[in-house]
Amino acid sequence: MLTTLRRRLRELIFLERQAESGEVYLTQRRVFTLPSKAGWMFVLLLLIMFLTATNYSLSLGFALTFLLAGVAILNTFWCFRNLAYLHLRSGSAAAVFVGDECHYTIHLINRRAYARHAISVGFNTGRSSEQVCDIAAHDTTTVQLSCPANQRGWQAIPRIRLQTWFPLGWLRAWSTWLPDSQALVYPQPEANPPPLPQTGYRDAGVAAQAEHGEFAGVRGYQAGDAMKHLAWKQIARLDSAPGAPLISKQFAGLAGGELTLDFAKLPRQLDTELKLSRMTSWILQAEQAQQAYAFRLGVHAYSAALGAAHRDACLRALALHES
Repeated sequence: MLTTLRRRLRELIFLERQAESGEVYLTQRRVFTLPSKAGWMFVLLLLIMFLTATNYSLSLGFALTFLLAGVAILNTFWCFRNLAYLHLRSGSAAAVFVGDECHYTIHLINRRAYARHAISVGFNTGRSSEQVCDIAAHDTTTVQLSCPANQRGWQAIPRIRLQTWFPLGWLRAWSTWLPDSQALVYPQPEANPPPLPQTGYRDAGVAAQAEHGEFAGVRGYQAGDAMKHLAWKQIARLDSAPGAPLISKQFAGLAGGELTLDFAKLPRQLDTELKLSRMTSWILQAEQAQQAYAFRLGVHAYSAALGAAHRDACLRALALHES
């Protein structure tokens, strides 16, 4: 209730509404100003000086008080002008994997004939790091903001806050902006996936061998490993006590076979996210090994190919699966 009320107040007062596409212009209505801690102390100092000059009829005291008040008014004008009338535009965001950092590009465009100084740009979360930049007259500055990618799919950019204390630090001028920008987040690759599957042999004589590939050793048990692949001899030699770690046989792929990464062929007992992570890891393995691979996931069926375009299409299908 309180959160909803606060959000609606911010929408009404600070115009924090839906995402904005294209180039945004910071009008006077969108820039807000308030004294900083130093500014409030300066106001208190001016009040004390004015009362003292009044009580003791000090002409010099009045002159100094009004001089400092004039400086404060000029500071207000310069601080407000340093941020207002700025143009903002968001750039593209590269795709990343879950656990990586999403990098959003922001362009600050100054079409005025004066420079802007010490503009701080960051997310409006209160805990994100900010970047401070200067913008020359009739120039553009690019800032890159980062935030962690926590789940696969499209991740929208958080609301951005721009603020400045220029020139004297007595006043803070700020504004917020929510660009219509988002980054595609791929599933996180499985840390220790099984070897690449090999299918598609036509020769019946090698079909049985192709089902598993050539025996290449043993490794720790992974979720989804078939019972027939457990290395019972090695398990018995190491430890026969209940709860002892299991060991699976590892098979190397056979040369010449067509590699098909089929989501439906993964073990049913695996969690959907783990299946997506395994497919992601296999795609990266196949690309690294320069082995062409076909891909199947629901309505997405791609013929065997290799390269960045094929890889991105497959990873995109995984990222947006059931979303």
